[in-house]
Amino acid sequence: MSPDLPSLIHLAVALDGAGWHPAAWREPDARPDELFRGRYWTDLVAEAEEGLLDFVTIEDSFGQQSTDFNDVDDRVDQVRGRLDAVLTAARTAPATSHVGIVPTVVATHSEPFHLSKAIATLDYASIGRAGLRIQISAKPYEFALFGRRTTEPVRLADIDTDEVQAQIAERFSEAGDYVEVLRRLWDSWEDDAEIRDAATGRFVDRDKLHHIDFEGDWFDVRGPSITPRPPQGQPIVTALGHATIPYQLIARSADVGFVTPHDRAGAAAIVAEIRREQESVGRASDTLHVFGDLVVFLDESTQAAEERRARLDELAGTPFTSDAHIFAGTPSELADLLADWRHAGLTGYRLRPATLPHDLTQITRSLVPELQARGLFRTAYQTTTLRGHLGLSRPANRYAAAASDPALAAV
Repeated sequence: MSPDLPSLIHLAVALDGAGWHPAAWREPDARPDELFRGRYWTDLVAEAEEGLLDFVTIEDSFGQQSTDFNDVDDRVDQVRGRLDAVLTAARTAPATSHVGIVPTVVATHSEPFHLSKAIATLDYASIGRAGLRIQISAKPYEFALFGRRTTEPVRLADIDTDEVQAQIAERFSEAGDYVEVLRRLWDSWEDDAEIRDAATGRFVDRDKLHHIDFEGDWFDVRGPSITPRPPQGQPIVTALGHATIPYQLIARSADVGFVTPHDRAGAAAIVAEIRREQESVGRASDTLHVFGDLVVFLDESTQAAEERRARLDELAGTPFTSDAHIFAGTPSELADLLADWRHAGLTGYRLRPATLPHDLTQITRSLVPELQARGLFRTAYQTTTLRGHLGLSRPANRYAAAASDPALAAV
């Protein structure tokens, strides 16, 4: 084994409704009547914790699910509607103690000040296990929900045109500024800003609350936050990328990037590009995890997994496709793939269960023991925070550092 290759794989799952296959809600063990109840989500996240996973992500969007990228379809045979991911994450936090909880946040139609305190609050509720997945919106019908601005429909056939690429770059530029505002607001309270001295009547040291004075193309935010610095200092920021522009966001702003290679060579090329971008923005020495995304159908035999996928496709009326590689097979075969692709530079994987709870329990109760037997996955949690699971130290507060170092204060 290469000395540069980490000994253990990081593992996360992406939770979305009844599963990533559109017909998943019709599976015999599905719980479609509970999709909008807190218990359903706490059960899933608790199962992930039983499997010692690093974290779960929770999907979200402002628009209704649709098979049409630019408009809302009129289908009634697929799950429509979802709970708010941040609030769902907060519901699951008290029911778990170790697994990280990472809701999706749509930067395009929300304000970073609001989300900074929401994610900070989640970090307090989970005692240091919060993160977020930053996401953009490019769908006209989602813009229409807010009425503050508009966007033109995009055909996937035109995705590589200069006009569409400029539009995408604009959305990701906004997301980059969004994350920067979040990070500054999380640091706007120094760690010891709260005095809480009833005898002297001083609850807070006002000199240790800082204006962030952010001025950018998209936001002008003075700060400080109204929420003290989160337990992790900086909750984990994650992002999904499929091409250079989102890879640049990952390199500039994220702690974990999710990518969608379809083979080992593709994974190596993506990782190399992200590492180049990381170096170009001066983050070469920072730990930046790159996770491969895969949709998984897992069963005791490859034939059973393929047959289940075919049966679900028949129910859906069309073959299932995804931006990510689709794997149908046994947990042992998936372990082979994960062990192989990590040689491309991936530090972990985010698995998307095709159906819930079936494929999640296959991950936690079959895949994880297989990886453990190979010495590739933890056998117990060694830390209690998400940063700890990922091998990331708690960062120093930028404003406290600047206050103690006159040279930094001028930066």
